[in-house]
Amino acid sequence: MEPVQVAIVYYSATGTVHTLARAAADGAEKAGAHVRLRKVAELAPPDAINARPAWAQHVRDTADVTEASLADLAWADAVLFGTPTRFGNVAGQLKAFIDTTGGLWYQGKLADKVYSAFTASNTAHGGQESTILALANVFYHWGGIIVPPGYTDPVQFQTGNPYGTSHVTADGPPGNVVLEAARYQARRVVDIAAALKAGRTA
Repeated sequence: MEPVQVAIVYYSATGTVHTLARAAADGAEKAGAHVRLRKVAELAPPDAINARPAWAQHVRDTADVTEASLADLAWADAVLFGTPTRFGNVAGQLKAFIDTTGGLWYQGKLADKVYSAFTASNTAHGGQESTILALANVFYHWGGIIVPPGYTDPVQFQTGNPYGTSHVTADGPPGNVVLEAARYQARRVVDIAAALKAGRTA
């Protein structure tokens, strides 16, 4: 059987979600998947970006990361989406990308794939769960197979979020526990996608 193909599509302003996305990519690759790590386009005006030094620095630091395209979604057997919370919802940059998927959806090319999501917020009650659930609404419309981490690994009892990996940025950069949670979530996605792929070719 061919390796599972995983797209990790994310938006990150100051780097936290980018760090989680890289950990997820590492987990998926170590599980044997072919991985595409993709950022969505930055839509904020330069004045807004430059007003926050950390934001401007992150834009410079990730200039070499390939931007996501619809071809990445069509290619993938599984997709992990990452976004910071924005008032308890998905960041506009990622939502704008999702809103371009109508053609793929209409052709049925987003159905029957595995989907999962991860997030970060500035505070502990900053909308992490509602943001992941907002992405789940999209996956339902696509006919996707949602694979959350649940409490299926000991690391989940340390991070405490069965919906998807999440981090509180006010606590500092993601530490070893949350990075392992991101790697585990990606491994679980690969395992389930591989089982589905094997079943379809049996």
